[in-house]
Amino acid sequence: MKILITGAASGIGRAAAFRLQDDVARREGRGAELMLVDIHAAPLEEVAGELAAKGATVRTFVGNLADPAVPAAAVAATEAAFGGLDALISNAGIISRGTLLEISLEEYERAFAINTRPTWLLSKAAYPMLAAARGCLVATASIAAHEPTPTLGAYAPSKAALIMLVKQLACDWGPAGIRCNTVSPGSTQTAISANSSSPGQDRREGRNPLRMIAQPEHQAAVIAFLAGPDAAFVTGADFVCDGGAQTQLMTASGMGNPWQRPD
Repeated sequence: MKILITGAASGIGRAAAFRLQDDVARREGRGAELMLVDIHAAPLEEVAGELAAKGATVRTFVGNLADPAVPAAAVAATEAAFGGLDALISNAGIISRGTLLEISLEEYERAFAINTRPTWLLSKAAYPMLAAARGCLVATASIAAHEPTPTLGAYAPSKAALIMLVKQLACDWGPAGIRCNTVSPGSTQTAISANSSSPGQDRREGRNPLRMIAQPEHQAAVIAFLAGPDAAFVTGADFVCDGGAQTQLMTASGMGNPWQRPD
């Protein structure tokens, strides 16, 4: 299986690369062919080495996806290395804090340039290979795409736009056999997620019924499902993986502390 993964040097992207390698090895009896894309060269090479030790064939591409030329270049490098593509995992993203009154035009447009636009440009460049393979796209969105989130004035709209972009791709490209889906993580223990909370807010584990913060591997499992054969009839869907947080958006009076972990 030939897979391109962005944001692969850390967090959910890194976890997805390992999960997909394990799934391909178990299913096909051989390693995956992985193109790992990230802006951070040193950690990317470290991840590549670890995956190669597990039997994967790995290539890396270092670039800033905010540059409109980079997505197509990464796809071209994938075609040159592997001769095709079965799955595009568009995971790279940024979180920046600020209300819509506070943030600048530059900050707003940067959120869309990294969180939204690359998925379109990557998938557009990859279309011939994905159509030939009847492959798939999986993009990482966020529960902030579903509900407005204080201080995430640019991030939340950019992720909401991403979900609709992928639904549109599913509509447009379904006849070619290309499946397009998103995963919307809730609070997940990654390097960038620390920027999504206001100072002093360190009780994210209490903000869902499971009373826990997800690990990147939890999100990677959903990504791997959507990229695999068990999801052959799934397209245009957004899979929320938030520990049930969306069931507790409203709290009832007289119920005590809804965020308290039970004894």
